[in-house]
Amino acid sequence: MSRVGNTAIATVSVVALCSGVLLLRDPIGIHAPPQPSAAQAHADPGGERAAAPALPPSPPDRIRIPSIRVNAPLTGLGLTSTGSLDVPPAGNKNLAGWYEAGTTPGETGTAIVAGHVDNTEGPAVFYDLGALRKGSAIEVDRRDGSVALFTVDAIEVYEAKDFPDEKVYGASKRPELRVITCGGGYSRSTGYQGNVVVFAHLTDSR
Repeated sequence: MSRVGNTAIATVSVVALCSGVLLLRDPIGIHAPPQPSAAQAHADPGGERAAAPALPPSPPDRIRIPSIRVNAPLTGLGLTSTGSLDVPPAGNKNLAGWYEAGTTPGETGTAIVAGHVDNTEGPAVFYDLGALRKGSAIEVDRRDGSVALFTVDAIEVYEAKDFPDEKVYGASKRPELRVITCGGGYSRSTGYQGNVVVFAHLTDSR
């Protein structure tokens, strides 16, 4: 597997994740996905659990977020020809992806997982991501048989023009995880106008 350094991920854009997704229409009874509240937007350093020791590199196979009923396989994602993060197939609503040229979840650095919020058939894997709360658990099954256990530090929403690349993708000295989906405003011509981003760090493993 080809991998790049931890700092190289700062060049990744998530524009492709949201540009083609259609907001679900009222006739099928689905409303806009939840967005994080201001109370969830910033980590509280005093209440943050200490990071667990980093794990050796190992590709991930599955992500679980019990509080929002996510239990999804992971597929590897690369970059498009324009430098955007590629996306999982939109037709498989319970599939997420991880940026396989970067950090694997659990090792030192910033690992990236992304998935759709919805598709034309209904809610997709990360529809409820904006409803997460600080302190929630995220579990990642790894190919070496271990499970990386992350604790959510913050959930934030950004308009595309204000997306903080360095904050989201920048290098970290401890094992961290970002989970990203579409969010913010919506335009029928261009799709969602921003992203929901979950910030988490490794707090245990088994």
